[in-house]
Amino acid sequence: MAISEIKEYAHLTSEDVEALSDELTRIRRDVTESLGAADATYIRRAISLQRLLDAAARLVIYGSRRPAGWVLGTTALGVAKSVENMEIGHNVSHGQWDWMNDPEIHSSNWEWDMAGLSSQWRYSHNYRHHVYSNVVGMDEDLGYGVLRITRDQPWKPEHLLQPLRNILLAATFEWGIALHDLYSEHARAGTAAERSAHSRALIGKITRQAGKDYLLFPALSGHRWRRTLTANLTANLLRNVWAYVVIFCGHFPDGAEKFTLAELENETRPEWYLRQMLGAANFRAGPVLAFLSGNLCYQIEHHLFPDLPSNRYAEISTKVQALCEKYDLPYTTGSLARQYLLTLRTIHKLALPDRFLRATADDAPETASELKFRALREPVGVAPGSRIGLRTALRALPANRRTRRRRIPPLPTRDDRHV
Repeated sequence: MAISEIKEYAHLTSEDVEALSDELTRIRRDVTESLGAADATYIRRAISLQRLLDAAARLVIYGSRRPAGWVLGTTALGVAKSVENMEIGHNVSHGQWDWMNDPEIHSSNWEWDMAGLSSQWRYSHNYRHHVYSNVVGMDEDLGYGVLRITRDQPWKPEHLLQPLRNILLAATFEWGIALHDLYSEHARAGTAAERSAHSRALIGKITRQAGKDYLLFPALSGHRWRRTLTANLTANLLRNVWAYVVIFCGHFPDGAEKFTLAELENETRPEWYLRQMLGAANFRAGPVLAFLSGNLCYQIEHHLFPDLPSNRYAEISTKVQALCEKYDLPYTTGSLARQYLLTLRTIHKLALPDRFLRATADDAPETASELKFRALREPVGVAPGSRIGLRTALRALPANRRTRRRRIPPLPTRDDRHV
């Protein structure tokens, strides 16, 4: 099962969690108080760069006569769409730049270059996902309703198709998000009239978006309309796949923990902070890759401070890592390739019924709980009676298992190793 006692799982006392929260609050305050002209310049330059790249890409697509020109222009257009989607649209819609009081760069006004409506996304993402991050039964982003990514989600025969569903979701990610957001809006709508209004609003946005990419721009290209149409289709595909990879690497690799509804009962703000730290994962990136990913390579920092400007996440990450060292907590990160391969392993593995999986539901790479520590004695290699944190406890688990296997003959049908 997922985590139901986060302090026990994290090996922290209530006082520890309160102290950790105080330090995170100071980080927020320091960043908020230092926001200024340099940050405003950053986002305005990012918007200008994205628009220039978009325009230049379309000119190359239209004006080039060789296949290489089409490939170059289409790739550049895909990059422009990715930047607009992630570094600009996603972060502006989080309210990261509302402090500027610029009507153009404000969460209430920005409409992104995606099939879904920003307003519907803000509810499903900013509220349902970020407030209830990785809580099974509350966070609708756990598998987006089509993938099983934790054993807390009951297996169904349809999950056998999960590998294929995963590919289709990657290719059509903007459409999947649009329908996912509409579902969230329908779930909170009080009347049939409200649900109908949400549906009409989405249909209107889809009509405008598809009309722009697949009718207007091809029509403006005259006799070269096929070249523009295929370029737009390919650029949207590139953007969809890239957004999918970045988001999945931040939420579903090993170490991004899941939580039960019981954990929400009487949850305090300090415990919410701790849940964000344990429920997200980063991947290593330099400045260029960070920019192209919307700085969501810092998913832990983003979940801690979703409304702080993304250009500050790099500096925040060094402070968060220091806190993880201080409180002996894991800081889940790795290369982009590694995080994605771990995610793929989970998606393919959980397509199978649980009876084919060897690790227990409380001690698997993709699903863990505090119960896996209760059967252990003093961690091997740690002085008896000394207090340890989660990172040390996790490292000690393999040694404990080896010791237990030497002392207690395993049952023929039991195998506690990770799959």
